[in-house]
Amino acid sequence: MTKLLLSLHVLAAIIAVGPVTVAASMFPPAARKALAAPEDERAGSAVRLLHRICQVYAGIGIAVPVLGFATASAMGVMGDTWLIVSTALTVAAALVLVVLVLPRQEVLVEGGGDQRATARLAMFTGVFNLLWATVTVLMIVRPGSTTGA
Repeated sequence: MTKLLLSLHVLAAIIAVGPVTVAASMFPPAARKALAAPEDERAGSAVRLLHRICQVYAGIGIAVPVLGFATASAMGVMGDTWLIVSTALTVAAALVLVVLVLPRQEVLVEGGGDQRATARLAMFTGVFNLLWATVTVLMIVRPGSTTGA
């Protein structure tokens, strides 16, 4: 059962978190292009599509920690430091996405904001991506693990 849960956890992370990180990273340049050429419908469509991808996959991404906790419980590592740190970083990443990234994308999708807003959004997106990269490394390295990884 542990291998199944771990496989589902990793697949959920790849399928859900991957698209959010890519689409969120692509959003600020697309928004800058749309702001520079408001008459360009393709630029506006790209911005709306990237925002929608972020919203949908953020929702699907809830499966990642749920499956992660099920896997950790099955493995008996719920109290391990690397898991606690990973959980805290995952919560931080979720907060950055929900509080700082998605609302700012929404403003730009609705036609508000300016070039400076896209720069701030790019910074918050970078923080989000860095948090997820750190969680990924912790999941692989698992400091203190006896697996030899």
